[in-house]
Amino acid sequence: MAKKLFHDHASKMPIIDFHCHLDPKEIYENKNYDNITDIWIYQNGFGDHYKWRLMRANGVPEKLITGDGDDYDKFMAWAGTIEKAIGNPLYEWTHLELRRFFGINDVFNRKSAPAIWKKANELLKTDDFKPRSLIRNSDVKVVCTTDDPASDLKYHKLLKKEEDQNGFKVLPAMRPDKAFNLQADTYDEYLGQLADVSDVKVTSFKTLVAALKQRFEYFRSLGGKLSDHGLNFFHYVPATEGEMDAIIEKARSNQPLSDTDVDKYQTMLVEALMKLNKEFGWTMQFHMNATRNANKPMFKQYGPDGGFDSMGTQPDLAQEFMKLLIEMQTHNELPRMILYSLNPNDWMQLATGMGDFQQDGVQKIQLGAAWWFNDTFDGMKRQLTIMAEQSLLPNFVGMLTDSRSFLSYPRHEYFRRVLCNVIGEWEARGQVPDDEDYLGKIVEDISYNNAHDQFGFFDKD
Repeated sequence: MAKKLFHDHASKMPIIDFHCHLDPKEIYENKNYDNITDIWIYQNGFGDHYKWRLMRANGVPEKLITGDGDDYDKFMAWAGTIEKAIGNPLYEWTHLELRRFFGINDVFNRKSAPAIWKKANELLKTDDFKPRSLIRNSDVKVVCTTDDPASDLKYHKLLKKEEDQNGFKVLPAMRPDKAFNLQADTYDEYLGQLADVSDVKVTSFKTLVAALKQRFEYFRSLGGKLSDHGLNFFHYVPATEGEMDAIIEKARSNQPLSDTDVDKYQTMLVEALMKLNKEFGWTMQFHMNATRNANKPMFKQYGPDGGFDSMGTQPDLAQEFMKLLIEMQTHNELPRMILYSLNPNDWMQLATGMGDFQQDGVQKIQLGAAWWFNDTFDGMKRQLTIMAEQSLLPNFVGMLTDSRSFLSYPRHEYFRRVLCNVIGEWEARGQVPDDEDYLGKIVEDISYNNAHDQFGFFDKD
């Protein structure tokens, strides 16, 4: 049954990648890559930090990861690393990418790498390996990038004019992390940027929210329907508007901030953004409980998203988040939401807690796909099982790449195989009917239809 569900149902469905970190400029400019290292490992400061972590663990010098080492040497270092990566999803993703994009079925290792380098680089010179072709040939219908509220969305505007020609949509999704980072030295500068693009002078909490609302309107004009919020930690501490104004003033003048100041600011800004998401009919994603930039010397040298993050361990995060949901529901201000936690210990509390607030449509709140370090066979299986046991799995919006690479779309195939395997196991044990039509429809919905219907990317405004 699992094989039938995958080959006859899941594999035929298009893709909606509703959360990724692809660069819209790169999509618009649509240039060929010099070689497979550029698109696979590192290019101009960007790359796949999943790979970088494994390469460091294998003793590869930083020069051959994010440094100025030769691209071929970097590729060979990755081949040597992948030889030892059995059991890691990167082992399977790597081979899937070689097969699906390049037609290379060889096992990837140091022995096969030179021939693979040659063949892959020849293909990368062709039009089929430009970013737009990679998206289109993966049967992707929507790409939602991750964008700061202060962005002018220049390349989204340009791509919007070419949607019919491209055959897919590239839509902005708002990620207001910089608005939350009041402890950063650049906080005052960022509020100035937000004021400039919104034409709202930001002098208080009220005007900050007004500026953000203008950005919601702007994002919506370009098809935006989702936002994304990183809650690495969260303590629910409400505050008055006057307290918020005082906290913002302290942050702008670089005065010391207490932990309570930070908690109050984060709480009230999240509440304001939840109201805006509800007002605009958006889906709000929360990514929670991550430890960021733990290796301080490496972070100082290479910056964020360099592979120095890990699972967070705030034990009461889900409970604190529930306090937020309770308060917002009291005022009927809960938007549609997808809840992700990097710590799977939070999953049951989030899954059962979201059940307290299900109303106003199909699956208003969802337990998000197994995220980041949980993006594995066992992690996906556990998330799917919890979603099924505590809610309605057939309503689930499914997988997203969360990736910076145009070669990451086989991750959807990986997820769909796990999904079909889970349902196939249930059928084999007699937990669900031996009914391919019924189960196949569920698989098709999770693979594509639910994201299509629930997010409304194709609705006429």
